[in-house]
Amino acid sequence: MKIQAFDFSLNLLRAMLWQYNDAPRLESLVTQKQEWFNIENQGFWEDWQRDVFDLRTANAFGLSVWAIILDMPLTVDSGALPGEERLIFGFASDDENFSHGNFAPWVSLPLTVEQARLILRLRYFQLVTRGTVPEINEYFAALFGDQGSAYVVDGRNMTARYVFGFALSPDLQQVLSLFDLLPRPAGVFVDYVVIPDTTNWGFGRYHLNFNNGNFHA
Repeated sequence: MKIQAFDFSLNLLRAMLWQYNDAPRLESLVTQKQEWFNIENQGFWEDWQRDVFDLRTANAFGLSVWAIILDMPLTVDSGALPGEERLIFGFASDDENFSHGNFAPWVSLPLTVEQARLILRLRYFQLVTRGTVPEINEYFAALFGDQGSAYVVDGRNMTARYVFGFALSPDLQQVLSLFDLLPRPAGVFVDYVVIPDTTNWGFGRYHLNFNNGNFHA
C-alpha cells in the first residue's frame, strides 16, 4: 500500500505585503494565526492521515472506518458456526420473547487492534492484487519482514502453499483460521506451513537451497 506524501503546512506570513513589514500589530496577528493553523489545521490532517487514512498506523477508530469500506467484520462470534441458528433466550429491553434475548452460550468477541489491522491489510491486498507469485511475495515481505520470511510457492497444479519462516503469533493464527484472506488467483487452492527459520539444510519440496531445507538438528 503506497501512500502519497502530503505537505499540510502553510506559511501565512507569505501573504503579508512588503509594505506591512513594519506593522508589528498586523505581523503579530498573522503570527498568532500561523500558530493556530499549525495546531488546529496542519496537526488535524497529520493526525487524520496517521490515525485513519494509513492502514499501517490507523488506530481503532480508523480501522473501524476501513472495516466498513472493505466490508470486513471486526468481531468474531464465539461458539457460533456459519449458518447456525442462534438458540438464545432471555428478556432484553427490546426483545422480550425467547430466541431474541441477551443470554447465549457464546458472545461476539472484538478483535484486537493488531488483529484488525492485519485482517484489513490482507483484505485490501486481496482486493487489489492480480494474485501473481512475485507480487504476493513482495507484499508479504513488506507485511511480515520484521518477523521473518513469508512467501508463497506455486504448486503448478492449481494449488499454492504459503510458507512462514517464523512461529505464528496467536493473533496471526486466529486470523488465518477464521478468515479466508490469503491472496490467490481464482480457483486455486491454498494452504500454509510453518517452517521456523533455523540453521538447517537439505532439499525439501519448497526449499531447495541450503539453510532453507528440511533437515536439521
